[in-house]
Amino acid sequence: METRQLGKSGLRVSRLTLGTMTWGRDTDEHEAADQLRSYVDAGGNLLDTAAVYGDGDSERVIGGFLGTLVPREELLIATKGGISFVDGERVVNNSRTALIRDLESSLTRMGTDYVDLWQIHAVDPTVSMEEVLSTLDFAVSSGKARYVGLSNHAAWQVAQAATLQNPLFGRAPITSLQVEFSLLNRRIEREETSAVENLEIGLLAWSPLGRGVLTGKYRAGIPSDSRGATPHFADSIARYLDARSRTIVDAVCVAAEGLGYSPLEVALSWVRDHPAVASAIIGARTGAQLRGALTVEEIVLPDQVRLALDEVSAISE
Repeated sequence: METRQLGKSGLRVSRLTLGTMTWGRDTDEHEAADQLRSYVDAGGNLLDTAAVYGDGDSERVIGGFLGTLVPREELLIATKGGISFVDGERVVNNSRTALIRDLESSLTRMGTDYVDLWQIHAVDPTVSMEEVLSTLDFAVSSGKARYVGLSNHAAWQVAQAATLQNPLFGRAPITSLQVEFSLLNRRIEREETSAVENLEIGLLAWSPLGRGVLTGKYRAGIPSDSRGATPHFADSIARYLDARSRTIVDAVCVAAEGLGYSPLEVALSWVRDHPAVASAIIGARTGAQLRGALTVEEIVLPDQVRLALDEVSAISE
């Protein structure tokens, strides 16, 4: 699998990242192991997780594979801190205390001394940017993280953080921004893509398949074995089942039929090859689903198809 430089850092990541949000919850350890083997065999090197995924179960599953299924040094691990669920309610806490606790808990669950990329999962308006950034500095200076980044932050926040984290002053630079990006959600093209390109920050695109909708599996309804039928994903998927989304999905399916590809391959390659994207994060429930996604490595969309998809999915100014 092709690798790309993550921003202007020395970190080279595969252009497809293996997402593990469902590991330990919807994906059991057997299926997770199958996914990891297939991904590594295909040349992938980056796992994406977070302290909050499965209340830590995703990281625990990963920890069980390090040194047994895959040598630690052959994988890059990216995790995130700052989000938890308290009494069923989502809580964002980016205080220095909470973030360091999340990082140390992540390391313990995975049985590793460091993560390759540690990211602030979301914005906490009650905590100053300076406090958050000083915590990133601690993570790098302590050796607990090799690189640091942000997730789900606006362009102006990324620019502010990148400016304050000038390595000339001994600060840990912002290496990456992880945000949602797909043919169904191109919001980041208003500002974030320009920001990361100009600041030389690597963009990690999550949900490049529009939460699974771009595979076409929801065209006739919600399959009983899909994420859209699960209580923890149903609401997030429902927002992509509107009329606009159906038009885009139909266009993807037409393109796929004409090219002899699957809708998944068309939608994923469109995101992967966007000039601002360093790596697209793919998540799957089973090993078979993942192997279906990994076939995209051999695909490049013709320019005219890419242009047609650009037009049908364009966002209004």
